[in-house]
Amino acid sequence: MDPATLGRRLTAAGVPTLHGRTATLQQLVLQAPPSVVAGMLRYHTVHTEAVAAQAGGTWKKYAPGDHTR
Repeated sequence: MDPATLGRRLTAAGVPTLHGRTATLQQLVLQAPPSVVAGMLRYHTVHTEAVAAQAGGTWKKYAPGDHTR
């Protein structure tokens, strides 16, 4: 079952999905840099950074990329 079908079925059953998805995204950006979360979920970094700011995230100065050198 794909996410759209699952979402429609949950909504039809009276289970709201938007608030749970928003809360999950807020928790993720508190635990990991917004740019990393954006890449994993295919969200725009501007969106995840805004969610992180609203949630009180502290990843502002994280530099994404390869740090192995």
